[in-house]
Amino acid sequence: MSDMASEDRERLGAVLEALPPGALLQSPDDRVLAVNQKFVRMFDLAGRADLSPGAPLGPLLPLVRAFFTADHTGPRALDGLPAHRRIHRVAEIPLDDGRVIRREVEPLRHEGAYLGALWLFDDISERKRRERDLERDNLALTELARQRNAFTAAASHELRTPLSSISSFCELLTDPAFGELTEDQRSFLDAIGRNAERMQRVISDLLLTTRMRAAGPQLEFGPVEVDRMLEDAVLDRIGTGAGPGVFTVVDCAPGPALRGDRHRLRHVLVNLLENAAKFTPPDGRITVTAAPRDDHWEIEVADTGIGIPEQYREEIFTGFVRAPNAQHGGYPGTGLGLAISRTIVQLHGGTITAGGREGEGAAFLIRLPVAGPGPAPAAARGAAAGGAATGEAPA
Repeated sequence: MSDMASEDRERLGAVLEALPPGALLQSPDDRVLAVNQKFVRMFDLAGRADLSPGAPLGPLLPLVRAFFTADHTGPRALDGLPAHRRIHRVAEIPLDDGRVIRREVEPLRHEGAYLGALWLFDDISERKRRERDLERDNLALTELARQRNAFTAAASHELRTPLSSISSFCELLTDPAFGELTEDQRSFLDAIGRNAERMQRVISDLLLTTRMRAAGPQLEFGPVEVDRMLEDAVLDRIGTGAGPGVFTVVDCAPGPALRGDRHRLRHVLVNLLENAAKFTPPDGRITVTAAPRDDHWEIEVADTGIGIPEQYREEIFTGFVRAPNAQHGGYPGTGLGLAISRTIVQLHGGTITAGGREGEGAAFLIRLPVAGPGPAPAAARGAAAGGAATGEAPA
């Protein structure tokens, strides 16, 4: 019998030593049954306490409590009460040396009889430090996002007034009442007007991005005739000054009206068309095709421009990212259009993806449900509320 008891104690000791946290096994009459070395080292108990099987638990209590911070008012690690009467089974206890210990107690029962309790003490100091660091980082990022949004909004509003004045004076100077202009003068005024309009569009994109970061764009849903929307988008893009010799072809199959915000969706198409025109050389072609498929409208804007490297076809929709081949060659851009477009499409319950071949042209495919969106997609909600990431690609 004694040999069996000795083997049981050895097995119990091996089990406790294998546990990651410090461990103490308490008897029903508040005596020590077994401890592991992690518990001994955690509270520096070697040679300072009787930890042999059957030793009373009472003398151990002040040695453990001596490690607690002076202002600790939470549950005690070992409070001398039988474990089956304890209320707090889990507690986080700060120690004087800066460590934080997570204490867990599990009463042991068999067929209703109380057999004692297993106490586990886990050093969670590093985890708590990481949590505090993460919390500080989150607070700092939140403040930076607030400052960024405030700066963007303020700068955009400050720029709008002088740009409006520039555009107005350009129109006045073209009035014959102020005298005839030479061809060179008229050309200079046209260039000033075009660039002022482009800056106005950039400011509008900045303001829209700020609103999306704050609360998301306000959408007004209604029936949208896709063919009419495509025609208006192409005319809008031509009105802003198309690149010389870049042809635009529109092919729209008949189909049902889709439920969406016509103004926002046209904004998406104009963004894609301007992007395509910017990166397509003279004598190039932009092709817009649309057709209903499987309760969705599929709209593709393709071009014969410089294309998008395959590894950047997802990244270009986020984080002010431009593909490497768009960063050279004097292509203007702020990195706003594609991110705004994706957010708007996602809020319609749709998707937008980039394709094509680098050096041969890009193709952007939009899929929009005919019935409109269901519950707001999580990705779009996050982009709108938390800082719509922005990007731009060659098209």
